[in-house]
Amino acid sequence: MSRFEFKKVTRDDPLINEVYKLRYKVYCDEWGFEKPEDHPGGIEYDEFDKHSVHLVALTNDGRELIGTIRIILNSELGFPIENHCKIDGDLTGLNRHHLGEISRLAVSKEYRRRAGDRLIYDDGESANLEINSIMQERRKNEYAIITGLYTCMYKESLAIGLTKWYAVMAKGLNILLQRMGIVFKPIGPEVDYHGIRTPYIGAIDEIAMKVSRDKAEFFEAYEIGLGG
Repeated sequence: MSRFEFKKVTRDDPLINEVYKLRYKVYCDEWGFEKPEDHPGGIEYDEFDKHSVHLVALTNDGRELIGTIRIILNSELGFPIENHCKIDGDLTGLNRHHLGEISRLAVSKEYRRRAGDRLIYDDGESANLEINSIMQERRKNEYAIITGLYTCMYKESLAIGLTKWYAVMAKGLNILLQRMGIVFKPIGPEVDYHGIRTPYIGAIDEIAMKVSRDKAEFFEAYEIGLGG
């Protein structure tokens, strides 16, 4: 059994405020990606949140929020990736109503130290070396938080009819996801957006097939695992 619980949080759930607080700690206090003065009250919130599916990781007693991620859905606002990145990939025939953007992955500092999840924000060459070291030690539980959030995200994406994910990622996160069989295709050049980032797109069915075939061991602890 997983040491963590993963679930969707609706906007009327009091837990959603804890999501915004965790994002503030990570994106404002710890990494300086967002300006604190733009997010009064220790809450990191933007206009896309009301058009998003919010997913969380909790300790298995449900008492502590330790991670979160959101899927931004199509709306009149468009997608952040299109505002901050130059998209030069061929997206001909893409149905925007079946598209979601993965955004605001945040993991509590204490659990990043223990799980190696600090790599999700690393945009340097050191990310590759450190992930190789972790992988060689075969510590699958090191990936429990990100693994659980992505499996939960997959389940929710299927439920609402999404077929593709946009993502803007640091090099460290992309390398880590590739090691887990979650492969995205770059669709534009690097940009300076919350650090050096690259825009990607991923076909959800292709990701699920590859993970189920090649890397299912990373997800075996989760009943919501990919591919089924």
